[in-house]
Amino acid sequence: MGDEDHTEGASTPSGHPYDNASVAQRLGGEAFSVERDGLVFDGFRVAGRTTASAMGASEEDRPVAVLVHGWPQFAACWEETARALADAGIDVIAYDQRGYSPGARPDDVADYDVAKLVSDLRGLVEEWGLGRFHLVGHDWGGIVGWSYAAMHPDELQTFTSVSTAHPIAHGQRIAEDPDQYERMHYLRRIRQDPAGVEERLLADDGARLAAMYEGAIDDDRVRSYVGRFSEPGTMEAALKYYRALGGEDSSALTGITVPTLYVWGSEDLAFSRGAAELTGDHVDADYRFVEIPGATHWLPEEEPRVVSGAVIDWIREH
Repeated sequence: MGDEDHTEGASTPSGHPYDNASVAQRLGGEAFSVERDGLVFDGFRVAGRTTASAMGASEEDRPVAVLVHGWPQFAACWEETARALADAGIDVIAYDQRGYSPGARPDDVADYDVAKLVSDLRGLVEEWGLGRFHLVGHDWGGIVGWSYAAMHPDELQTFTSVSTAHPIAHGQRIAEDPDQYERMHYLRRIRQDPAGVEERLLADDGARLAAMYEGAIDDDRVRSYVGRFSEPGTMEAALKYYRALGGEDSSALTGITVPTLYVWGSEDLAFSRGAAELTGDHVDADYRFVEIPGATHWLPEEEPRVVSGAVIDWIREH
């Protein structure tokens, strides 16, 4: 990271305390906007503290972790994780994915398939001039991460999936386990009636959206998320991820050869224990499964110390 990172301007505060500019200010980093293939992605970055020696690297050779968020969240979900990683001497980049960044919001549902999301990340990595890096993804960021690790293993030093089971393991449990099938009810509802889902989530000042976070995220952050998703076009675009899902060839994802860490909360509302425990069967590399007892799906905000600690240990080992 540095002056040569090809940023195109900088994000400005949108009036939300958890937008990229506000998060960057609190972290002592900077917000950015980067153009790639006609789309402008917003995010924040923070340099690893040069006084930190835990990684044993010089300032020019610090490890870099790219953090990818899921739904319904933004890059801001990683604030405390990013702080801990930077304090450990790791450079951090987090960005709002397409649909979440206002300048990266195409109209067609097909523009939100997994291949496009993976291409976005690869293009941004190229714009940032990164060599091999550490990838951390939560929820949809985890889906992107599993695909990235399968398609571009030589570009990654490690991959960490937070909450998200391997897609093949998840699909197997959906087919075999009525509980896992029922957990995906929201996905089927989104695909059947996206406009109705958007309307219901944002009605009454976003009461249903706020309830989705299960009390695991502090009220100020929830209000910020609800405010940002209530802006025209944001929720509609985010729901297109689910509408575009389904055409991928999952067989290409098996046999992950990147050292992989999987962090999962035992009370996850989306990914069952069965899917979590099957995930390791699809990794042909060093693998670690970290269960957080009693934790929900919202691990970046709910358990940032555990998540960051596990990621830091994983990076140190690799």
